Amino acid sequence: MENKPWLKMYPDSIPTTLKYETRTVQSYLTEAAKKQPNKAAIHFMGNEITYRELSDQVMRMANYLQGLGVKKGDCVAIMLPNSSQGVISYFAILHTGAIVVQTNPLYTERELEYQMKDSNAKVIIGLDILYPRISKVIENTNIEHVIVTAIKDYLPFPKNIIYPFIQKKQTGLVINLKHEGNIHLFTKALALAKPSPKEIDFDFENDLALLQYTGGTTGYPKGVMLTHKNLIANATACAAWMYEATPGEEKILGVLPFFHVYGMTTVMILSIMQGYKMILLPKFDVKTTLKTIHKERPTLFPGAPTIYIGLLNHPELHKYDLSSIEACISGSAPLPVDVQQKFEDITGGKLVEGYGLTESSPVTHANFIWGQKRVKGSIGVPWPDTEAMIVSAETGKEAPPGQIGEIAVKGPQVMKGYWNRPEDTAETLKDGWLMTGDMGYMDEEGFFYVVDRKKDVIIAGGYNIYPREVEEVFYEHPAIQELVVVGVPDAYRGETVKAYLVLKEGANVTEEELDQFARENLAAYKIPRIYEFRKELPKTAVGKILRRTLVDEERKKMESEEKTT
Repeated sequence: MENKPWLKMYPDSIPTTLKYETRTVQSYLTEAAKKQPNKAAIHFMGNEITYRELSDQVMRMANYLQGLGVKKGDCVAIMLPNSSQGVISYFAILHTGAIVVQTNPLYTERELEYQMKDSNAKVIIGLDILYPRISKVIENTNIEHVIVTAIKDYLPFPKNIIYPFIQKKQTGLVINLKHEGNIHLFTKALALAKPSPKEIDFDFENDLALLQYTGGTTGYPKGVMLTHKNLIANATACAAWMYEATPGEEKILGVLPFFHVYGMTTVMILSIMQGYKMILLPKFDVKTTLKTIHKERPTLFPGAPTIYIGLLNHPELHKYDLSSIEACISGSAPLPVDVQQKFEDITGGKLVEGYGLTESSPVTHANFIWGQKRVKGSIGVPWPDTEAMIVSAETGKEAPPGQIGEIAVKGPQVMKGYWNRPEDTAETLKDGWLMTGDMGYMDEEGFFYVVDRKKDVIIAGGYNIYPREVEEVFYEHPAIQELVVVGVPDAYRGETVKAYLVLKEGANVTEEELDQFARENLAAYKIPRIYEFRKELPKTAVGKILRRTLVDEERKKMESEEKTT
């Protein structure tokens, strides 16, 4: 590939080619503990852990896991929210040479059983209130040991006394487990083990660090195989992109879940690599997040559009000081231009849109945060050492600027392949290029734009309609807080456009008013024919709106109606 106009846009502060150290992800924690042992590594609900304490507990847990028989190449699952225990577990697993399998705490028994079977996980580290769910799938999997922890284990006094009562009220569960048999208590394991796990030889280039399952929106979730090199390359590029951030000084807000690769890389790994302080929240709650920013003063805040939208629309936003925020990269979904502008006005910091996917560890593109040109509606330019091109659907070759095609990327962050799925790997990785499945184009300067997922393009009356374009227009309407556009079956047009909307608190708008607004801003064939108002939209844990869930709802509704007629 020769057409790389974006390289001319790079500021002098960002190298186009980076040098990666051939070392493991966990080695950065060992180094940080030596360089700044007394610096706070984690702030979690009022409790802080220094880098020395974090490293010590990681080494103890690694030793304990080895004592359970965990060896290099085994899979060990983590089913925890963002927490001190989650970070300890992640780095401990890597120290044993095993592969981390991040598991969503919201998984149903069926989803959990599928992932444990597919990964062949031998051990799972989970939250106490999740144990009833975990226990029901053990006999159908190869899980040999369960290590259990509780949120209260890492809370300061008196929160550690009060929290179990709050948990009981919220969940109705009281879990009393003993450290016996195949059940192991996290705190007991740390007390029993010494901080001296066996040394393991690593292959930086090929050894897997992570088995990260995709969301499964196009079928059963696939395990994405990410190596130490993949993760280090992406975190190194992230650090280079945020060149005004000071190593050892920044505080980064961890509200993105670590069981998603975006939060894991841009918060947890980047933080350990750069010696930052992580301010962790176990889940996204608007008021808690506002209070945390106001009190703890984080400087970096990776997030998703729905997170920023939620903060901006909170009725008490004016009571909180968000001016500590200096830089945010938004991912997981398109960032509405209006949201970007409002957030920057309120914080005084920079919010830019980026792009990536699980298969690329995850980031491949972003807008420049400081100094250089930013383009509204663009996902930015490829990161250092990352190549990107638009592949024409007609020719299968690189498309010229301005032409829509499939985005393809190549770089050191691109996955090794899919776990035990050679056919899927061959279909997605072609001559080293990762075929993203996203439709987009590149302009003359090298800025890339996503118009939509290849599978989400709406074809109505022979016209291609890209949902993102329609959504961007509607996000400019003052009454709309969230919106998603999908294609639904239509007897005449094949498909037609339907919009699902969540209005801002206290706002009112009619379908007729929305229709008039659309006609002033969109070609006739792009205008939604159906509107549905909702209190909330289905989302992933990262805040990405589940478009396919809504499409499936429409399909089932139509099938039900056909049966009754």
